[in-house]
Amino acid sequence: MIEGMELRGYAPSTIEGYVHAVAQLSGHYHRSPDRLAEREVRAYLLYLKGEKQVARGTFSVALGGIRFFYHQLLGRPWESLYVAKPRHEKRLPLVLSREEVWHILDQVTIEVYRVCLTTIYCCGLRLMEGARLQVPDVDSARGVLRVQGKRRKEREVPLPEATLDLLRAHWRTHRSPTWLFPRASRHRTPEAADTQDRGPITRDSVQSAFRRAVTKSGIHKRAHVHTLRHSYATHLLEDGVSLPLIQEYLGHSSPRTTAIYTHLTREIREAARDPVNRLMQRP
Repeated sequence: MIEGMELRGYAPSTIEGYVHAVAQLSGHYHRSPDRLAEREVRAYLLYLKGEKQVARGTFSVALGGIRFFYHQLLGRPWESLYVAKPRHEKRLPLVLSREEVWHILDQVTIEVYRVCLTTIYCCGLRLMEGARLQVPDVDSARGVLRVQGKRRKEREVPLPEATLDLLRAHWRTHRSPTWLFPRASRHRTPEAADTQDRGPITRDSVQSAFRRAVTKSGIHKRAHVHTLRHSYATHLLEDGVSLPLIQEYLGHSSPRTTAIYTHLTREIREAARDPVNRLMQRP
């Protein structure tokens, strides 16, 4: 399945999400997914919608992964896979205040997750964009972070000076030549760990660290890692940064916003620098 998606050029985050979705389906029935019948897959999709009431995005990823596995991989274009649709919902994204963001981040006890989540907030990143950051992605001279987003579309986002200092200090604890946030190693010294590419931290580990921090914080909001990205955009907007510039930082694309980007002046970009740097200032 992974090889099939790689050959089709799927993004690493999509591959991880789709594989996770099929693994959960298999775990639900305690059987290999290729041994399941259409009625069982249909029942599982109804379970996700009805009993679990998963969010629209979660259901979309699950449906996409299951469709790929049965149709593209096994050649089973079952009707149920195309009758099923994510429910239509128009909900405002949950946003944390600046105080709530920093209170939650202060509860993250493991450094690699705390620095990763801080970078996700201060640069407005998606979860896997943050987890898979590589050392060459940091352009310290220009104060920007190069990000590979959805559909392998690259963008640059401003990197607050304090976040850059945080990344440098964290890198000195592991000295990975590739990853800013490598997986934990059995080696105790950076010198020994440097000889092995351990890969980046995983989606599940970052999500788990954030959930634990939210619980410890006592903040009763259903916040997820993606909430940090929503909060980033809201805080910049409240600080006077123009909406088209924020859309550029987030990597959102549409003909309308793309046309506006071409007319952005250097003065507008420079005006956003101070508000971006203030993201790292604790209230």
